[in-house]
Amino acid sequence: MSSNTQRLASRSMAFVLAGGRGSRLKELTDRRAKPAVYFGGKTRIIDFALSNALNSGIRKMAIATQYKAHSLIRHCQRGWSFFRAERNEYLDILPASQRTGPDRWYLGTADAVAQNIDIVDSYGVDYIVVLAGDHIYKMDYEIMLRQHVETGADVTIGCLTVPREEAAAFGVMAVDGNDRITNFLEKPADPPGTPDDPTVALASMGIYVFSWPFLRELLLADAENKDSTHDFGNDLIPAIVKGGKAQAHRFTDSCVRSEPDAPAYWRDVGTVDAFWKANLDLTDFAPDLDLWDRTWPIWTHSEHVPPAKFIHDSEDRRGVAVSSLIAGGCIISGTEVRNSLLHTMVHTNSFAALTEAVVLPYVYVSRSARLSKVVIDRGVHIPEGLVVGEDPVEDARWFRVTDTGVTLITQDMLDKRAAAT
Repeated sequence: MSSNTQRLASRSMAFVLAGGRGSRLKELTDRRAKPAVYFGGKTRIIDFALSNALNSGIRKMAIATQYKAHSLIRHCQRGWSFFRAERNEYLDILPASQRTGPDRWYLGTADAVAQNIDIVDSYGVDYIVVLAGDHIYKMDYEIMLRQHVETGADVTIGCLTVPREEAAAFGVMAVDGNDRITNFLEKPADPPGTPDDPTVALASMGIYVFSWPFLRELLLADAENKDSTHDFGNDLIPAIVKGGKAQAHRFTDSCVRSEPDAPAYWRDVGTVDAFWKANLDLTDFAPDLDLWDRTWPIWTHSEHVPPAKFIHDSEDRRGVAVSSLIAGGCIISGTEVRNSLLHTMVHTNSFAALTEAVVLPYVYVSRSARLSKVVIDRGVHIPEGLVVGEDPVEDARWFRVTDTGVTLITQDMLDKRAAAT
């Protein structure tokens, strides 16, 4: 790693936008913001953006929160409190708090930064990396910072390379032969291809690099514009594309891979189906997302819990897990677990069966329950003999069943079912 790259990281800060609910996750975000949703057995979604920044060498971070932020703030306080001010390291949590006037919550993504200009100023940084706090990926932001400086761009935008037929769901960049952005199109019906490959398009990842003096002036001007929605994607980025220099940065250039030929892994786990699938993908023999790579660890708050435990070994009562991830503190007591992911402190009981199940922390599964293709929210108590995943009509009476047949189970749903039966 060159000293120049390290120097850019040390002169930069990460500003993580983590205020969104993530309403497409339905009841999973009734009590927590999307960035605070559990993922992968022991982490939260926001840990990926924060870990990328830390592993890239960025030691100054801010997290803007808004919707139901308590669990997110508590997680960051417990898992990310190791920054030391005497080493010029900072992690500030910035809840929407009417700092610029009464009834002024964060009006948009750009406004979330604008309301905290004085705090960013206090960091004394030259560059700011604006990040979404709700995606799963591993990326070296130093490479993107270097490209930003070398090209002299006003903004550099992280971009995914996606098939053109899939790009209509994204903000899409039209670029020239040097990846300078010539047009920004929000969810276009006919996305433009790239000059080197017309079958693919460049879709925005919601990752932006600016020099701080440039962005600061832009934010102050935008704050005075009554016609603005004060949003990066709607207002600031199109204005720079039109009147300045916007550069595309391809994720494939900075994606962190454990193997050179591994795919560039990025997931928006913003729906129940996507969340379920991304978690279960980790149970594959060689998952595309390598959580075992010690050179690029995903940092988090880890509870002090005992190892996972498997008990009973008779023909009809065996504690076993096959092709599954089982977190610490779990007790698999006479239960058959297949192709599933169990988070911390899940306790299952005899004669139960879990298949293709994503189980969040502190769930209790009673005897003889049979659950397949499910997502179970934190702290749920599964009653004895409950069967889910075999009769979609019956499941839909009590639980949320997606179009692809994934069933989401929360304690409120179970309580209503118990009251009705």
